[in-house]
Amino acid sequence: MTDTTTPTRDYSETLFLPKTDFPMRAGLPEREPQMLARWEEIGLYRQLREQAKGRKPFTLHDGPPYANGHLHIGHALNKILKDVVTRSRQMAGFDANYVPGWDCHGLPIEWKVEEGYRAKGRNKDDVPVVDFRRECRAYAEHWIDVQKAEFQRLGVTGDWAHPYTTMSFRAEAVIANELMKFATSGQLYRGSKPVMWSVVEKTALAEAEIEYHDHTSDTIWVKFPIVSSAEKAAEAVLIAAAAGDGDAYVAGGATSAFDGASVVIWTTTPWTIPGNRAISYSPKIAYGLYEVTAAPEDNWLKTGERLVLADKLASDVFGQARVESFERRADVSADDLTGLVCAHPLRGQGYEFDVPLLDGDHVTDDTGTGFVHTAPGHGREDFDVWMNNKAALDARGIDTTIPYTVDADGRLTTDAPGFTGRQVITDKGEKGDANEAVIAALREAGNIIARGRLKHQYPHSWRSKKPVIFRNTPQWFISMDLGLEGGRTDTLRARALKAISETAFYPPQGQNRLRGMIEARPDWVISRQRAWGVPIAVFVEKATGEVLTDEKVNARIVEAFEAEGADAWFADNGARFLGNDYALEDYEKVNDILDVWFDSGSTHAFVLEGRDDVTWPAAMYLEGSDQHRGWFHSSLLESCGTRGRAPYDSVLTHGFVLDEQGRKMSKSLGNTVTPQEVIQKSGADILRLWVVASDYADDLRIGPEILKTTTDTYRKLRNTLRWMLGTLAHHRPDEDVSYAEMPELERVMLHRLTEVDAVVREGFEAYDFKRIFAAVMAFLTADLSAFYFDVRKDTLYCEPISSVKRRAALTVVDRLFDTVVRWLAPLLPFTAEEAWLSRHPSKDRSVHLQTFADVSDAWRDEALAAKWENVRRVRRAVTGALELERAAKRIGSSLEAAPVVHVSDSDLLQALEGLDLAEIFITSGAQLSAGEGPADAFRMDEVKGVAVTPELAEGRKCARSWRITADVGSDPEFPDITARDAQAMREWLKATAA
Repeated sequence: MTDTTTPTRDYSETLFLPKTDFPMRAGLPEREPQMLARWEEIGLYRQLREQAKGRKPFTLHDGPPYANGHLHIGHALNKILKDVVTRSRQMAGFDANYVPGWDCHGLPIEWKVEEGYRAKGRNKDDVPVVDFRRECRAYAEHWIDVQKAEFQRLGVTGDWAHPYTTMSFRAEAVIANELMKFATSGQLYRGSKPVMWSVVEKTALAEAEIEYHDHTSDTIWVKFPIVSSAEKAAEAVLIAAAAGDGDAYVAGGATSAFDGASVVIWTTTPWTIPGNRAISYSPKIAYGLYEVTAAPEDNWLKTGERLVLADKLASDVFGQARVESFERRADVSADDLTGLVCAHPLRGQGYEFDVPLLDGDHVTDDTGTGFVHTAPGHGREDFDVWMNNKAALDARGIDTTIPYTVDADGRLTTDAPGFTGRQVITDKGEKGDANEAVIAALREAGNIIARGRLKHQYPHSWRSKKPVIFRNTPQWFISMDLGLEGGRTDTLRARALKAISETAFYPPQGQNRLRGMIEARPDWVISRQRAWGVPIAVFVEKATGEVLTDEKVNARIVEAFEAEGADAWFADNGARFLGNDYALEDYEKVNDILDVWFDSGSTHAFVLEGRDDVTWPAAMYLEGSDQHRGWFHSSLLESCGTRGRAPYDSVLTHGFVLDEQGRKMSKSLGNTVTPQEVIQKSGADILRLWVVASDYADDLRIGPEILKTTTDTYRKLRNTLRWMLGTLAHHRPDEDVSYAEMPELERVMLHRLTEVDAVVREGFEAYDFKRIFAAVMAFLTADLSAFYFDVRKDTLYCEPISSVKRRAALTVVDRLFDTVVRWLAPLLPFTAEEAWLSRHPSKDRSVHLQTFADVSDAWRDEALAAKWENVRRVRRAVTGALELERAAKRIGSSLEAAPVVHVSDSDLLQALEGLDLAEIFITSGAQLSAGEGPADAFRMDEVKGVAVTPELAEGRKCARSWRITADVGSDPEFPDITARDAQAMREWLKATAA
């Protein structure tokens, strides 16, 4: 290698180096608000709607967040995903209008207003209900304004000037009208059933308002003395006893086999014993009659006592009861149990009724005793068993009235003799004294054999986080199994299940989850005993208990709600709604409030059907996976009940956000990440990048290290865009080169563009954003930055102005930039817009007004792509060899090398023939040699058939391109540069002189 002479001039100004104002440092926290202001100024949302007129609509209906407090990271995940869907559908050629909305009614807002009252020493009950509701409305309005600004700061586009709210007068009128449809069809009824009741919140709760947390319950094993049995039951036991050694139990008449015996139950809710009315068993379980043969003197369960237990659980029960020994005396069959009648364990203390045994499908022998204490006022399955047997019980003379043993404050009532006033749960959500009082009474009666404690998952209110109870109360329900227009099989449950089968789910497992919930769910309890919300606006005839379904009355109610809001219902006694057609004294005006899930489940009616710029049904509902039991669920039931189908064609669900260790975020752990903090420090596009690079179908993790990695990824992406913008400063559209004129390398990059474009489009169709971003980043880093741009820098910087190769490269970079930025626009709207405007500065232009770029199928060339994949394999081997030379300081730059590449693989050799290998390897020279090469040549295991002998380049170093070649100085006008660079200089001087 020969050193170069001192350059005759500074050639840097003659190179076509990148030039751009697009900064390396993004400054997103400062730049993004400026972009939002610009979008507002140019009316971007309006332009999008005008541009989309006549296109096929795509409506993603917004599941309303609750208007209460600042946004959390889960809100950010949800709204960003929605924005990516809407933006990508718009750019795919749809009319994808997004109308944001808010859920405004319900307990959390009521609580906040009540807190303000208590702080001022005021009592909510002393305030007129309309005045209280007005304060709730103002509270919701405040938080809607706050959240609206926070959502927009995330880059979410939509009709923010005209969002929907469930508390608008129009919405309240429609919600009330939707309920009237259920009343008219007979699906709405008032019934007495056990519902989940929050003592803290003083209201019934639906399944969607329940979450399960660890809770420690008192457990007890209780004897129910057998008092009689049917004759055939006694005969069966007598035969069984005679077959063994149970002769002692044969004599004594029809019930002698069970004389003195007891059925034992186990329960985690001792306070429900006063509400017991039956014992459930299963014919699938093997039972036996057992006798205690030895027990401590002070034991609750004494020697000689006889118990009926499931065989599988007998040992465990006796162990809990501290029994030293026991013996099984006889089989007890299902026929035996069918006729048994027990005494209540507190008989003689106001519980003189018989306790029958009933067949129950819910009974198992996994835990307990094989028998289930059945209190129809305190459990859904208990209620079902009791009501299924009501006719038979009535025929036997058993009173089937379900007692109201617990009031709204969680206190036992007069229907629980001996325990009136005892509290199950306090108004603070803590355990009251009812359990201990009942346990003490059972101990005094001699009918408790053991007690303990059990830590288990127990239902809690999702708002107060306090335990709930099952309590029998009069509530309003929507029937799941009432036969509708299509006959007995046309039920709300059947319609909902059919609709689920016709809905697309992303991910698909959501379908089975929702189906399972609908199959198992009880009737929908829709009444709440609160003040803030849409009332159950119906009248009930006092004489018959029938709901009034007069169309004229309903119309007056709806008209009043549209003019005054739902406050109209509470403003007076309701006579104006009945008009002259009915006497007010004959009717009860219902003042219960609708379940807020009915509100949000009705949004399709007043948004999708109430606006001209969206369509019903929605193309998609998108929410967190918890909404299978929430908004997806209630919307499905509401729409199927009133319209016969789901209000959506597809459902997309995402997971929850956890910290970096996979823990739930909490202030106590100090592991929370707020969107406001991320935006302030790094910008909204960093948060959006985290979303689209994650697998949203599972729970997502976020934290400082994850955000650091995300920022590093963003920096690489931004730098690639910046390089393209800088290079395109020298692009002239009128100098573009046709595809046919392009060198192979340009054509193979266009082929790669078609491949990635297909992945991107398929990803947007399948809402697989992680796949899209992974493909785009791999393309930008591996295909472009590390290969194509690296190879073509010499061409782009140094080739003459007239060079076809240079102009072809600029043509391809222009296509690449245009396509990539459009791909990125739905994902990173701020960055894509900034890059687009750097390339196409215009007052009214925006990348978001574009559709995805047209990528020609004519660019696909599989044979060429296969050839260049072989070229790139060889290049990896050469790069590996040069890295070792650089590490050993034998070269400083790859341009100091002129490797000899030995190729024994015929396919690889054929791929390399005729190419400018020095350009591809970024060396000053390169020689191709057929054969294995010397033994000491560099080889890579992953590139078989290639050996590289690093050699130094011979010649002088070009002062302009820095290549070391023999022709430096061959042009006397430019003695310090190559002939190629000399030609470039002449063209540059001519151009600049002009």
